[in-house]
Amino acid sequence: MTHPHSSPTPQRRADSLRADSLMEDHLAPTSEFDGEQYEREERASLRRVAGLSTELTDVGEVEYRQLRLERVILVGVWTSGTAAEADSSLAELAALAETAGALVLDGVVQRRQKPDPSTYIGSGKASELRDIVEETGADTVVCDGELSPGQLVHLEQVVGVKVVDRTALILDIFAQHAKSREGKAQVALAQMQYMLPRLRGWGQSMSRQMGGGGGGGMATRGPGETKIETDRRQIHERMAKLRRQIDQLSTGREAKREGRRRNSVLSVALAGYTNAGKSSLLNRLTGAGVLVENALFATLDTTVRRATTPSGRNYTIADTVGFVRHLPHQLVEAFRSTIDEVADAHLVLHVVDGSHPDPQAQLASVREVLRDVGAAGSTEVVVINKADAADPEVLSRLLDEEPEAIVVSARTGQGIEELRALVDARLPHPAVEVEAMVPYGEGGLVSRAHREGEVLSVEHTPQGTVLKARVNPELASALKAHLRP
Repeated sequence: MTHPHSSPTPQRRADSLRADSLMEDHLAPTSEFDGEQYEREERASLRRVAGLSTELTDVGEVEYRQLRLERVILVGVWTSGTAAEADSSLAELAALAETAGALVLDGVVQRRQKPDPSTYIGSGKASELRDIVEETGADTVVCDGELSPGQLVHLEQVVGVKVVDRTALILDIFAQHAKSREGKAQVALAQMQYMLPRLRGWGQSMSRQMGGGGGGGMATRGPGETKIETDRRQIHERMAKLRRQIDQLSTGREAKREGRRRNSVLSVALAGYTNAGKSSLLNRLTGAGVLVENALFATLDTTVRRATTPSGRNYTIADTVGFVRHLPHQLVEAFRSTIDEVADAHLVLHVVDGSHPDPQAQLASVREVLRDVGAAGSTEVVVINKADAADPEVLSRLLDEEPEAIVVSARTGQGIEELRALVDARLPHPAVEVEAMVPYGEGGLVSRAHREGEVLSVEHTPQGTVLKARVNPELASALKAHLRP
């Protein structure tokens, strides 16, 4: 995992606070007050969350992995909901950390009304966390939330190792998985949006005014401009360049979508929580051979493939980036052009992991993001995947809440034919029914009817092809001269 700053020395930490006081409007006050006072038993200590450790038992393999993986402690603040929900949230953070390449050593949850404004978990609990870090030999603490710049630096000062928040972790995963030019540019933009308010210099080297002649020279620094101001200006310039690049790339994507709209090509989009099995489902429906990996955010770059309904209608199906609870708003904005594939689709297959203990929460998280990007109005079909591994009680409860959902297994093929039929039924049907005698010299019109419409019957006669079909108004107009009386 990457992080915007490395573990500072004590002197650098002190200098950092002075630099921060210049860069930030105010630092969160340090306080022993722990928000609303909970029962003594709840507040006595950090609560260990069992079953999160991913440390391997084979000594040789452990030693090998520790050479290249960071050793992390997970920290969550439980502000509402049940203890099981808090544990589930931390378990998801463990999966994110593993996806990023980390080795999870332990996980702890602190019961509070709200995160501490200074150290996220409070100074006393931060000291307890330092003891756990020393006991386990961890080199990184990962917090299950987005921390302010002040919280990051103060918690690092107490625990003595690097602190990463949930947003930085997800950004790191996206950076590792992005393959296309557009995906890489989108992730880079999101990282810079996250980094900008968290830029901190170490002491005088970053905070002093250096003028036009100091350090970077006249070409890189304005009069009286500090090093950190130079960095901020350069990041702003880089972000503007990335936005222009993304706009150009998304223009190409939009041109392809416009071409499909112009040709009346039906479109289906797969949306859903990360690792719900969207890529596996795409492969089942189209035979596309798209990468399938049991990892979070294995798919970042949208894949569009062609498929055919049981009635013979052609349509495109797009596999889009997966969502996650509290998806960083920087990523939602950066990936807006990709998510637009969902908003533009005639039909959205909302894939949910039936084997997950709380699929309803995943459904709610995805719908929240779709609302944010204006895609909530699309026609939605809930597809409960991984039925072969689902708990029957969880499945029954989910079907009670989503009675129109369809249950499938992309792995075994269960329910796939029913899903194909449902897609055929829910995709919009052409509005105009025509019967025409098409001369053999104009066979292109018959091909268009197969490609764009719904062919009901075809009969070849000496005079031409008798075509009976449902088509869009544009093709109906082209066939007008050949309509049978």
